[in-house]
Amino acid sequence: MHTEADFKITDSEWEIMRVVWAQETVTSKEVREVLQQKRDWKPATTKTFIGRLVTKGMLHTEIDGKKFIYSATVSERDFIKSTLYETFENICNRDVGNTIVDLISKATLSFQDIEKLEKALELKKKEAVEEVPCSCVPGQCKCKGHTCSSRH
Repeated sequence: MHTEADFKITDSEWEIMRVVWAQETVTSKEVREVLQQKRDWKPATTKTFIGRLVTKGMLHTEIDGKKFIYSATVSERDFIKSTLYETFENICNRDVGNTIVDLISKATLSFQDIEKLEKALELKKKEAVEEVPCSCVPGQCKCKGHTCSSRH
């Protein structure tokens, strides 16, 4: 059984998944119609990408007469969270805070988004530490004056 962390998808596959998540169930023709303004794909190209997503376990297939109907096996929210968590696992713990700041500074946020962030930070402040411990094996990061742990 796949977990969200098992999935690695290309930019083109992301485009298709966004259509599937928005529509819940789709045919390859419907995907192509939605994406025609962004991507000038032939029917075979769309089907190839969809086939890869089925093989990767991202899409479920049902047959309705001559049509193949596709639906997501994982929610968009869960997939995005999993992708971000995996990214954080691949960088030094000491860089996570700066990475989050970079994400926030590049994002367009509503007042409601900012309120949610402020509440999350207030809660996180209760668990904050003076210094975040490094999670890298020695030689994998640039922690100055700090001996890296061998957690991995």
